[in-house]
This record gives sequence, structure tokens and C-alpha cells, in this order.
Amino acid sequence: MINNLLNHKSIRKYKPDEIPEHVLKQILEAGTRASTTGNMQVYSIVVSKKNIIREKLWEAHFKQKMVLEAPVVLTFCADFNRFNKWCHLRKAVPGYDNFLSFITAAIDAILAAQNVAIAAEANGMGICYLGTTTYNADSIIKILQLPKFVVPITTLVMGHPNEAPGLTDRLPLEAVVHNDVYCDYGTAEIDNFYREKENLEFTKELLKINNKETLAQIFTDLRYTKKNNETFSKSFLEVIRNQGFLHSADCI
Repeated sequence: MINNLLNHKSIRKYKPDEIPEHVLKQILEAGTRASTTGNMQVYSIVVSKKNIIREKLWEAHFKQKMVLEAPVVLTFCADFNRFNKWCHLRKAVPGYDNFLSFITAAIDAILAAQNVAIAAEANGMGICYLGTTTYNADSIIKILQLPKFVVPITTLVMGHPNEAPGLTDRLPLEAVVHNDVYCDYGTAEIDNFYREKENLEFTKELLKINNKETLAQIFTDLRYTKKNNETFSKSFLEVIRNQGFLHSADCI
């Protein structure tokens, strides 16, 4: 299992073969065994296999081809809808219309998603996370008919790989691990930790194509700009509010 984790690769090209139902069920069951706050399991997984739904999700995910190629698209949602209804039916008054509860459910959803990813790869499947889920959460809510207190958090496409990419570079372990307390980074540490990434041939080509001086500028000027971050932050916050969270006396 450790080798599977160390050899994880994001797969963006898929064969049209369907995932056997018993394999998919086992993978999803592995997701339900993930750690969860208070054993509440305040998340849901929407499994989309029909072409008509995946085509709509393809639009919402900025027309990434893998959404159409992969036979299964899994949307992981923060979900207090089910838990709230259970509370009401059992003479309990839920107090989960707030930011902390949203974060609790979002963490549950992400933990379940990672378990599913690990189980999928252990079964020979390929997966890729779609970070676009929160960008167009409002559209995904309509497509998947999500009720109040349900917010899409992340998405996995899953299927039989039709490519064999190399491993993506990662920062060295000492860049992300702190012993006992957080040790802030000086210039020398930053230079050392990012040196390999900045000197990859792929990085050099990327800088040339985009006419940029540094890799950091690729992120700040092109991939994740301040303008887009602020726009999507505003829209996602509105989604969270519209779905029933942030209705308590939150300091937001």
C-alpha cells in the first residue's frame, strides 16, 4: 500500500471500459471507512455515470476532457442535510447552520475522497482531482440537485488509465514537515526547497512559452491570479450562505 501512495499519478486520459459494479462498490465502501468528526459522516458522494449528467459536469468543470472520458465522476459534498433531518426526527435541535459546521463537513468529505482515491488506485484504477469543483459550485449544485446544507467540495474522475505519465515533482520532506513547533522559512531555505522544481526542464520550457522570469509568476500571473481568487472566493462564500450555512452569528 505504501508503494501505491508513493507512486500516485494524476490520470487525465481514460479508456471507455466501465468499472465493474462490485469494484466500484468496494472503492466507495473504503471511502466510508475514512476518519470522520464524531462519527457523524457529514458528507455525501454523488456517483455520476450517465452521459447526460457528465456532459453537464464537463461544462461546469471548464470542459476538461477527462470528465467525459472517465466512466465515473464522483462529487464529494459537505452534507449536514441528512444529519439535520435525523436530529429533527429524534427530538433534537441541530445547530449546524454555521461556518464551523461547514468546515467540519468539508473535512469529512475530503477525508472520504482521499480514501476513495487510494482504494481506486489499489484496484488498478486511475484518478484525478478536479479543483474546479468550488469554482463553479453553484452550477454543480443545480446539475446534481443538491438540497440545502449540501455543498460540493471536490471531485474525482475515475477509470481505467489510458496513459502512463511520470511522477510529478514534489517539495522535499523537510519543506513541509516541522518538528515539535513550526519553524519559519528564511531565504536560504526557500531557495533550497524550490531549487529542484525551478530547474526542471519542464519549468524552463514553461517560462519560455509564457515569457515569464520565474515559476512563481506562472502561479501569480496566470494560474491562480488575485482577481480570480477574489471572484471565486466571493461566489463560493455566497454558495455556502445560500445552502444554509453562515446563518448563525458568524463573524464574517
